[in-house]
Amino acid sequence: MIVNFSVRNFKAINEEVTLSFEAAQSNELDKYYLMQPIKNKPLKLLKLGLIYGANASGKTTILEALNFLRDLVINPLDKKTDTLNLKPFLFDKKTPNENTFFSLEFIQNQTKYLYNIELNSKAVISESLYSHTPNKSLVYERETNTRQEVSIITWGAKYKSHLNKAQRDVLVANTLWNNTLLGGYLKTNINSQELQEVTNWFKQTLKAIITPRTNLLAYISNLLDSGKIQRTIIVELLKKADFNISGISIKKKSIHVKPHILDRLSNSGLIPDEEVSKIKESGEIETREVFFEHSVAASSKQENYFLPYNDESAGTQRYYQFAGLLSLLITQSVIFPVDELEASLHPDLFKHFLLTFLTNSSRSQLIATTHHREFFLEKDILRNDSIWFTEKNKNCGVDLFSLSDFDSSVIRNTSSIYNAYKIGKLGARPNLNDYFIDMEGFSD
Repeated sequence: MIVNFSVRNFKAINEEVTLSFEAAQSNELDKYYLMQPIKNKPLKLLKLGLIYGANASGKTTILEALNFLRDLVINPLDKKTDTLNLKPFLFDKKTPNENTFFSLEFIQNQTKYLYNIELNSKAVISESLYSHTPNKSLVYERETNTRQEVSIITWGAKYKSHLNKAQRDVLVANTLWNNTLLGGYLKTNINSQELQEVTNWFKQTLKAIITPRTNLLAYISNLLDSGKIQRTIIVELLKKADFNISGISIKKKSIHVKPHILDRLSNSGLIPDEEVSKIKESGEIETREVFFEHSVAASSKQENYFLPYNDESAGTQRYYQFAGLLSLLITQSVIFPVDELEASLHPDLFKHFLLTFLTNSSRSQLIATTHHREFFLEKDILRNDSIWFTEKNKNCGVDLFSLSDFDSSVIRNTSSIYNAYKIGKLGARPNLNDYFIDMEGFSD
């Protein structure tokens, strides 16, 4: 699980911002919002982080930064001449020449790790990994000699003995100056418990960003058909969301897949590695057509009708995909970053989705951006430390701050969060001008 995530000089982000999931000192709704990822340790983390803000205020950039770091680790470049698709902050003449920085503190299998990395479009300048077992100790530290284009790796005293010299040399050889050491490790036949734990976290726990344009149909249907998601759970979630769906049927067919499509599928993170290998061998991908069963009371008996996925409403299609996400969030330990969570969802369904997640999950996190401010009216189901805001600062960069940062002079226990946000007391709103356009001021 994520403890803290910091980023500096990335796209719309100039100065360093930090998204934290460490719970504030409050027992409010702790049964639903909090989890204790390490046994017998006081650390408590939030399951949910909702990010609000005006359009172009940097909400999505926070998720994109996390997604970039994930991709950097699990999809290392093949050649040292390749450049990283890194976009620094552009509204400052200095920052395009400065390095980008990421810091991620997370929990994997009862161990807390701290991962830091500094890079530019050509190279990973520095990188370090620390573990807390229980005290903080260095796993490795990496520096890059940019003149010679080679990586220099230093191992912590506690972990140096975990790999012999030959294995360490192989890791150095695979850690190209434009790769992370973790990405270099993925290219080797070496076994390291710490490096395996961390790369597994990036590959299996942290999922790729989901946007309103992300089609999760194949991803969810593949997991459903393989039994990795229980069909009964999906049907139950759809029933509780009032979609009048009593069953799901899946029919398979194989189609030829072109190499460039396969590359896209492989890099999406939505298809397991073993499935990608099968597709590469056969040159074909097995598609699944989904049908929803609707039970209709007709006169004295009940009739069942099967409708294909494409004949269902956009809301039904979206919630079928989200029901799959809910199933994973409830039954596994995963982190889903979702951009514009409310897209295609009725406001009541938006609330229902979040409450279902908070009530039933115990090992997962959801990070989502949203414009649905009416959720602030549900004060009895909100924790202030789970609400975040983004707004542009005077340098056109991004400021990120939490609702819990405001003191009682702005938000009291009896205050309406909705009204405070609506009138601008919390910031993170568009600064709109009047509606009038003087047409005489324009000329052809």
